[in-house]
Amino acid sequence: MASLSARGIYKRYPGGVTAVTDFTMNIKDKEFIVLVGPSGCGKSTTLRMIAGLEEISEGELFIGDRLVNDVAPKDRDIAMVFQNYALYPHMTVFDNMAFGLKLRKVPKDEIKKLVEEAAKILDISHLLDRKPRALSGGQRQRVALGRAIVRDPQVFLLDEPLSNLDAKLRAQMRTELAKLHKKLGTTFIYVTHDQTEAMTMGDRIVVMKDGYVQQIDSPINLYDSPVNKFVAGFIGSPMMNFIDAKLIMADGKYSVEFGGARKFYVEIPSSKADTDALKYYVDKDVILGIRPENIHDEEMFLSAAKTGIIEATVDVTEMLGAETFLYLTCEGVPLTARVSPRCAARPQDTVRLALDPNKIHLFDASDEHSILN
Repeated sequence: MASLSARGIYKRYPGGVTAVTDFTMNIKDKEFIVLVGPSGCGKSTTLRMIAGLEEISEGELFIGDRLVNDVAPKDRDIAMVFQNYALYPHMTVFDNMAFGLKLRKVPKDEIKKLVEEAAKILDISHLLDRKPRALSGGQRQRVALGRAIVRDPQVFLLDEPLSNLDAKLRAQMRTELAKLHKKLGTTFIYVTHDQTEAMTMGDRIVVMKDGYVQQIDSPINLYDSPVNKFVAGFIGSPMMNFIDAKLIMADGKYSVEFGGARKFYVEIPSSKADTDALKYYVDKDVILGIRPENIHDEEMFLSAAKTGIIEATVDVTEMLGAETFLYLTCEGVPLTARVSPRCAARPQDTVRLALDPNKIHLFDASDEHSILN
């Protein structure tokens, strides 16, 4: 088992393209790290540099105490699981899982023992004589994982391993991978563009954009305290609502004002207002952020609210059984609210809603960094 340390890593391609910029992170032994971000953000390139499949242009990479910049992939003691499984179609499941061990001249009886142990962990013992074409997508993914497990690597690298599976199987495999991580007690580094996977699996999440790390934090801190508008919008489904607004001060209290012909106000609670951060933004443009679950239609919230009550037109309703999503327009601003399934609102209705002032976020209108969480 091993820790991993990336220090100021860059990846530059010919023609002046920089895919990864100053990637710096210390990963603890047995930690489950998830790299997440939109396509082209540099997450897979980072993983491939850790694996040794891409050359590091600048910076240092340590696995344990060993500098591995110039160490061949086969000598890094890592195992990689790919998106497309990369199984040999002419080999049985047993032979696919045993292939790497055979190359390393591991004795046959040891190979048999390791493969059978891994198959038992993954519940594929009954599939060892089958060929990949006779397996479902989930079973193929388990075989790819088994091939990695038998090598007993210091670090597992997983590059979008669930993206080829259907939604139900993806959810099931998320749980299986989390249990597998606990069982193996090994360092996992996992790449995905799916923020649900990231939030449910990672001990810590690395959010990337355009080759830069935006934030490294626990799932709950990313959700509650994003460092900028990009992280706030990327983490959470449906995504956070963003409203162009202005910060004002009246009677010694800070409020956020937004709207067109009609103005709406959300007073910032004194317990939440960081005066040192906010005083600079008085009478300036800001971006107000609020998550869909913090926009309420229930009478108990509306009657208790002294501020943050808006009126909006319902455009679309999505009833999902346990909850309902309202897609709304308020003074030309599109909003999404996650409300109770008992909500009776229908398209074209005008509804009153209360924004929870304790849950608002504020971002700088120019560089979009967080002012208030």
